[in-house]
Amino acid sequence: MGKSKEPEKPSSAWQGTYGDMITLMLCFFVMLYNPSEIDPTQLATITQSLQMNETESTSGGMSLSAGRLSDLGNNINSLPSLEKGKSLGLAKKKAVSLFAPDIKSNKITITSDERGLIITLASDSFFEEGSATLNIDQTRDTLLRLSEFFKSAEMKDRRFRIEGHTDNTPVAYDSDFLSNWELSTARSTNVLHYLADYGVDENQFSVAGYADTRPKFSNDTPEARAYNRRVDIIILDEGHF
Repeated sequence: MGKSKEPEKPSSAWQGTYGDMITLMLCFFVMLYNPSEIDPTQLATITQSLQMNETESTSGGMSLSAGRLSDLGNNINSLPSLEKGKSLGLAKKKAVSLFAPDIKSNKITITSDERGLIITLASDSFFEEGSATLNIDQTRDTLLRLSEFFKSAEMKDRRFRIEGHTDNTPVAYDSDFLSNWELSTARSTNVLHYLADYGVDENQFSVAGYADTRPKFSNDTPEARAYNRRVDIIILDEGHF
């Protein structure tokens, strides 16, 4: 009577499927971080942290290589800051839409840098040369739109800084200001006063005057000097409060 065959060892193929299922469940719960809207940037960050090198072996619970879960934890911890960045992006879209008439008439430009979102007021539209008194008749509608923007729900927990800038032309000898430092500071302060009159919370703002020390362009031409004469209202990124 011949020997009976020994039973074959159980297949371990199920371990790969099991590992994939656990990874998918982890992805699912991470995405629940914001169930109302999954931001593509956040999703890409999470996906990248879960991706495996195709050459790595999969053996059940060890399908994720050492360190990947800790990296995922770091990415999840960074999601609040990503959310703030996303919020600032939405604020920029709203600002571009709200201030479309002012952008078209070159009263306002909207940009951004490492400090945050920058709403630039062209000084020549808002002030007479050498003066810190606002041309309220020409700019009332713009100031009203600005105040409504800063009072909106999206701006509730934000901080703002109003910065005055001049070109390198010295103030007139009979000016009310000793130098461009006083002129630039007075302009930023007066913008805040008018916004406060329209209902913004002054406690969310700070003001500064930089005279001609931070030009956008060289002061070699009249056009460049006109760009340098400006008031910047910055919606500050959290790291620049």
